[in-house]
Amino acid sequence: MTFEKLKKKWKRFNRRGALFLLFLGAFCLFSGLYAFDLWRAGREARAFEKLAAQVEAAAPVAPSVPAQPEQEPEPEPEPEPEPTPEELLAARLAAYGELREENPDFYGWISIEGTELNYPVMHTPSEPERYLRRSFDGKYSVSGTPFLDGACYEGCGNYIVYGHMMKNGTMFAALKDYTSEDFWREHPVIRFDTPERAAEYEVLAAFYSRAYYVNETGVFRYYRYTDLTDPAVFEEYLAGVRAAALYDTGVEVQYGDELLTLSTCSYHTDNGRFVVVARKFDCGEDSCENYG
Repeated sequence: MTFEKLKKKWKRFNRRGALFLLFLGAFCLFSGLYAFDLWRAGREARAFEKLAAQVEAAAPVAPSVPAQPEQEPEPEPEPEPEPTPEELLAARLAAYGELREENPDFYGWISIEGTELNYPVMHTPSEPERYLRRSFDGKYSVSGTPFLDGACYEGCGNYIVYGHMMKNGTMFAALKDYTSEDFWREHPVIRFDTPERAAEYEVLAAFYSRAYYVNETGVFRYYRYTDLTDPAVFEEYLAGVRAAALYDTGVEVQYGDELLTLSTCSYHTDNGRFVVVARKFDCGEDSCENYG
């Protein structure tokens, strides 16, 4: 074999070796990033689970009785009375009050039974998206924390709450399941409490949308409808929701009803959004005190 042939083989070997090392390095890099992402997502999820446990632990618990040395049998003590729904509700609202003391930006708590959606909701009118990438304690967080639209206020008529659609199924990922009418039938109620009151909302509609450019006309910007105190604006919003709905829930709505709008990102189009709108129950129609 001539020197020239050996030289060419060596060059080919070097190129292949370089490519192998390049691919190996890229694989290690992306594997590391993926592992870090899983660790970060798990850490953020655990932080919210801790808050949820803090709220769930608010229900009164009967004190434990210490063990006694064996003596003559004593009469069985009277069983502690079960807490009433009113007591459970008061305990739950007190737990929300404690969260507000921990962080004054805390507005309320949102949850959908049977799903992972069970989170605090923040409200910072002067800095509306403050919790887009912040945890409850204000530290940086990819998942962020659900937050109320900055233009919302108590009695505005439509509480618009934003949350991320996380790939690991946390935050507002459960909302996408409302594309299925069967899922809606199984999860027709959303709970949105504050330290002042407990409230349940029945799902009115679910639909796809997106964040529109300023110059686009003839589109339904659902995120502009926070104040529904004007009857004409209320009807305009309701008409837009009805027209965009994926299916008919049959839920009747009239002016004066309080609405809840949940918004998350969607990948069906650029700047896509998925939206779920619900109407507040009258506590006379259903119990808002059942925290047992």
